Amino acid sequence: MGDDGKVIISEELCVGCGICIHKCPFDAIRIIGLPEELEGDLVHQYGENGFRLYRLPRPRSGMVVGLLGPNGIGKTTVLSILSGEIIPNLGVYDEEPSWEAVLDHFSGTEIYEYMEKVSSGEWKPSVKPQYVDKLSKVYKGKVSSLLKKVDHQNNLSEVKQQLELSSFIDKDISKLSGGELQRVAIAATILKEADVYFFDEPSSYLDIYQRLQVAKSVQKLAEEKPTVVVEHDLAVFDFLATNVHLMYGSEGAYGVLSHPRPVRTAINVYLRGFLREENVRFRETEIRFESHPPRKEWSKATLLQFEPLKKRFKSFILNTGEGSVGVGEVVGVVGPNATGKTTFVKMLAGEIKPTAGTVGAEVTVSYKPQYLESKFKGTVRELYMTEIMEEFESNYFQSEILKSLGVSPHLDRELLGLSGGELQRVAMALCLGRKADLYLIDEPSAYLDSNQRMQTAKTIRRSMEKRGLSGLIVDHDVYFLDLVSDSLMVFGGEPGVKGFGEGPFEMREGMNRFLKMVEITFRRDNDTNRPRINKSGSALDREQKAKGEYYYSA
Repeated sequence: MGDDGKVIISEELCVGCGICIHKCPFDAIRIIGLPEELEGDLVHQYGENGFRLYRLPRPRSGMVVGLLGPNGIGKTTVLSILSGEIIPNLGVYDEEPSWEAVLDHFSGTEIYEYMEKVSSGEWKPSVKPQYVDKLSKVYKGKVSSLLKKVDHQNNLSEVKQQLELSSFIDKDISKLSGGELQRVAIAATILKEADVYFFDEPSSYLDIYQRLQVAKSVQKLAEEKPTVVVEHDLAVFDFLATNVHLMYGSEGAYGVLSHPRPVRTAINVYLRGFLREENVRFRETEIRFESHPPRKEWSKATLLQFEPLKKRFKSFILNTGEGSVGVGEVVGVVGPNATGKTTFVKMLAGEIKPTAGTVGAEVTVSYKPQYLESKFKGTVRELYMTEIMEEFESNYFQSEILKSLGVSPHLDRELLGLSGGELQRVAMALCLGRKADLYLIDEPSAYLDSNQRMQTAKTIRRSMEKRGLSGLIVDHDVYFLDLVSDSLMVFGGEPGVKGFGEGPFEMREGMNRFLKMVEITFRRDNDTNRPRINKSGSALDREQKAKGEYYYSA
């Protein structure tokens, strides 16, 4: 028994027999054996039996240093330490940490000089936080007022142009969408006068064109100042980062930083799931990509037919062509932000009435919205017992959905205490657990790490195929849509003014239409076949545009 009257596990006495794991009824205990060689690399520990972080990266001028790994493995802790927000305790969690001990520990290493500047306050950091949707709760007023306050270098007009802020710079922050909030947060981070810059998940809520605009802005910044980025969109990360540290370990238990690798090598190693130099396997199966689009020769029965639809708002109008969704078909929905994708999904869900046109035969719909805000007070288990009691108790839901999405360990946690990624997976499981004919899922990849995105895509596909159900998936992660979709709907137009939607098209035609619109081509990696963004105007970019092959091989 500990001093506070609660049970503790003595690490000195524990032999890893596993009895306590099986005896504990709430899956609250994990016993993890760590390699002895990590002992001297312990940087920070959150209390007894708490999360531990091993090793730190060194920010470098002239390059974007990337961190790639699962959620809950210490990436945000790394940023907090490097920015001076947390003084690392080197595993001595029961005493007040001191910079003196930290500098002594890192003496003689390449990161010593950096840590010395952070400890003395000589280096000022600028940090873009992970959860930008909280920005409107922290700051009140117009976007322009906020950005003028932090514009220490008189760069506002240039950054405004780079990130295309003009359309909403005079809006109140409380009225902004997720994508607009993200760009405001990135702009504020770049505008601050700092010695080192940190970007935690800068691509959430942005469409692929905006993601590349942000990537170029961050790269330009990194030419002059050390810059560290945490990102989960592998296509954008590949385009953005120079050197990458992979992070592996166990969610909520420990995280280890690997040695830096060039970005192409790092992502390929991440997809294979095996660190050869450190002899560590961190994923059971390799993630593979197909260079050719799926050729599904099935005579599909039509589930849902819709006429050309129109929806008119005060300052926005959406038009879509006629189309249909087949039984067992997963339709990906792509296009720039603010062109009506979510409005279209809400019309199919019956949440919004079209101004003109009708949706065919009535079908039951399960809808996961873009922005997750739970007002339910209670645990995840209580939410499922209230909403989908019969389905929750089935073996299929427990094994194929909860376990596959990694929700099982969170069942007895309070819903209001979950992180963005945890809440996303809980909402996904709830959506897939409901009995419906059509599943409408808006931005399922937001706040999920790369691993969780691949797993979620597989779970959606398997769920639709096994049960003969249909889905519409709105997302901006090209890898995710490639893994999950049978066909694509493509949206375009003038963001915030007018939008049009066409399709569904078969995958090759859909990808070509969409990527032609945003003027981006992908080549294939020789080792893993994964898509990689071509540099604009390069020989390969020009060649593929001439052929009309923007994504898949002919």
